[in-house]
Amino acid sequence: MSATASQAVPQFLNQPAGATPIPTRHGADLVEGRRMAKSVGVMIRGNAEPTPDEWQALGEALTHGDEVADRMVDWMYTAGMQAAHPMFERALNHGVASVPDAPAPLREFFEICERRPEWVDDKLLRQGAEVFQQAGMSSYYVLRDLALMGGYQAAGFNKTLILTGALKGRASRRVAETMKWSNDVTEVGGMERFADGFKSTVHVRLVHAMIRRRVRGMPEWNAAAWGVPVNQADMAATYLGFSVVLLIGLRVMGMPISKEEGRAVMHLWSYTCWLMGVDERWIRLDEQGGRKLLFQLLLTQLPPDDSSKQLGHALMQETLQLPYKHLRKLRVRFERARHISVTRLFVGARGMQALGLPRFVFPWYPLISLPFTFAWHGLHKLLPGGRARMIRVGRQAQLDILQLHFGMLTPEVVALNAV
Repeated sequence: MSATASQAVPQFLNQPAGATPIPTRHGADLVEGRRMAKSVGVMIRGNAEPTPDEWQALGEALTHGDEVADRMVDWMYTAGMQAAHPMFERALNHGVASVPDAPAPLREFFEICERRPEWVDDKLLRQGAEVFQQAGMSSYYVLRDLALMGGYQAAGFNKTLILTGALKGRASRRVAETMKWSNDVTEVGGMERFADGFKSTVHVRLVHAMIRRRVRGMPEWNAAAWGVPVNQADMAATYLGFSVVLLIGLRVMGMPISKEEGRAVMHLWSYTCWLMGVDERWIRLDEQGGRKLLFQLLLTQLPPDDSSKQLGHALMQETLQLPYKHLRKLRVRFERARHISVTRLFVGARGMQALGLPRFVFPWYPLISLPFTFAWHGLHKLLPGGRARMIRVGRQAQLDILQLHFGMLTPEVVALNAV
């Protein structure tokens, strides 16, 4: 923290008496944290600054993972994955009641997953999915070039990614798997118990628990500094990337989104990430609440470091691997330039430098496409059958880019042998 910043100690840094010790990454550089949080802060009504108790809770969230999933994974490794994994898959696809003499950790996990919170509203789930589908390729650019790429500036997130081999040629695969999961979730009815969105989300929760178990046992992992791998704070920030950040980015890209539509998108991703293991205390059903929480989480983040540049470069190069059938060399370079221009709009010159990307890039694509995107959505909302056409065309574009990333392979969320 700079000398100037340290002279005016924020009130929330006054730790409550008897507070639990928290990892040193928490609020280690408030100057940089405020830089990353600034663009969110200007969109919040009222005071977004955390209270001392809120600040302490955010720090403690770094030390908590997902206990029910962690207990199940411990059982799976103890019992042997060859025997335990088929039992998990049977419970996932047919219900835990279909598993004879299901072990307690497995039964506990699925009973919690299937206990849908009372606040979940099917109408809002459907509307949220339809808004996402209408976004078409804009959702892809926002999630990839703002939420994912921009998120690499927060070095605390990156520690687990680096240790799990994110730099070993897996950037393209990670993008594709994330797209597959988000498409499953945003199918109409996708979050019903035996639908693909529900099952993909539970599968991701399992993978997170496996990663947590693996990484926390590595000698390179510094728990005192970083807390628990895939912890509650980082999972909450990730979920806000799919809701709050997505909504901000789509509006900037030219898609008009009403307050009601924004509420539906928040609702869909809130339920999804509750199912993924985010504690209900971090769930925010309204945009303002989500923005405030995101602002506070960004304050806690470590500043960019070399891992930001490494991951930023890997994601930038990911586009060059896309298997276009025609004019491939030209198209991958054009697409790479398009992604960089979108990132430049959202993170600015300083963010580009932190990510190891070219600083002096004009954000040409979002500026050129904005009026066309706005006109497309505006006109279709007025025309008979326009909304249905937006959903159909937008969804097809999302499916096409997903298949392009997987090439000849069948799209899947993630293979357990890759964990």
